[in-house]
Amino acid sequence: MTKIRISEMSWVDIRQALDRGFNTVVFAVGSNEQHGPHLPTSTDSLIGDALANRVAAKLGNALQAPSINVGCSEHHMVLPGTISLKPETLKSLIRDYCVSLARHGFKNIVVFPSHGGNFNAVREVVSELQQSLREVNLIAYTDLNGLLRLLVEFSSKYGISAGESGAHAGESETSMILAIRRDLVDMEHAEVGFLGSIEDKIDLIWSQGIKAVTENGVLGDPLKAEARNGEEYLELWAEIMVGFVREQIGT
Repeated sequence: MTKIRISEMSWVDIRQALDRGFNTVVFAVGSNEQHGPHLPTSTDSLIGDALANRVAAKLGNALQAPSINVGCSEHHMVLPGTISLKPETLKSLIRDYCVSLARHGFKNIVVFPSHGGNFNAVREVVSELQQSLREVNLIAYTDLNGLLRLLVEFSSKYGISAGESGAHAGESETSMILAIRRDLVDMEHAEVGFLGSIEDKIDLIWSQGIKAVTENGVLGDPLKAEARNGEEYLELWAEIMVGFVREQIGT
């Protein structure tokens, strides 16, 4: 297979892929929201799309469906550029995506939320769909705390603390965007944000918005970001997700 993105394939290509056993499809659920003064609002979607593409390629018998690029971002609406969906709206989008893909014959549908605000909606809709799409294996990684721990673990290899790695526009996300789309990163405007424990502030962020914790919308220290680190983070993240998917599929 030279192409795995179904948005770049004809229906004939996709039918042939299905006939050859490409019965797994992967897609990300990102966001369009502020990511500090240095990163694009598409940060979560860029990371999610890159991750979904790597996971599909590594699985070997999978295609990648288009990412959903807007999510639940009410806690970032205080800063311009953020577009937020209601949880029910996002769930309806995901539901329609999965039903469409199932109708075409995909047997394993893998959903990767790449924005923290989407995890609950993804978890809920996948649970609901499992009751109606019984012929399909629906797989979603929805352990947000587990993901944050992974990102901190990746950064720690380079002497980056948990606070510096950050949960939003800090070292880890900035490094990954430098690896994916360096041209969209404005390091001249990168600023240190909140460096404390996100676990102590997460409820405050959900209820009062990001500016209750950080004025510039950053959780972490983007000044320590490096593209080479970001490439490694993406590769490690993809490998872990591939292992998760294979465990769920039973291969």
